[in-house]
Amino acid sequence: MSVQHASRFVTALAAAGALILMAPQQAHAGAIGSTAVETFEYSVGGVTMKVPTGCMFTHIIRGGGKKITYQNAGVDCGFVGALNSGFCNWRIDFRYADTNNKTYRTSRGKTHPKCKIDPMRNNAPQTLPRYGKACAHLYVNGVRRVTQCHHITK
Repeated sequence: MSVQHASRFVTALAAAGALILMAPQQAHAGAIGSTAVETFEYSVGGVTMKVPTGCMFTHIIRGGGKKITYQNAGVDCGFVGALNSGFCNWRIDFRYADTNNKTYRTSRGKTHPKCKIDPMRNNAPQTLPRYGKACAHLYVNGVRRVTQCHHITK
């Protein structure tokens, strides 16, 4: 390659790089948080079920600004928690509140009667009308057992 061709090639690469740097970039953000599930007991059909320590409730959000492109929440258990019989009659709700902590939307999950050691739910992509917070709640046998939230800000 001649010096003239090499010079043109380097100039073209620099111009292309400058255009890429100047192009508007879409903002992306995400948050992942986990909260320990405290030990609790509950009754199913006259049988006492016990959830020991060792389980974490994790809530994941991806998106930017008020736009949520992905949202998921679920339980992972390890150690003694992995030996339990699971969560029966469980559901996961997603709840959205404004900056004054006033709930304006709830996406109620389906109640699952079968026991599951690792309950999980995805929620549909959406654009929120307000900034504030998005929370995931795990209910077992109709009782809220754990919550994990993320702030949605500019």
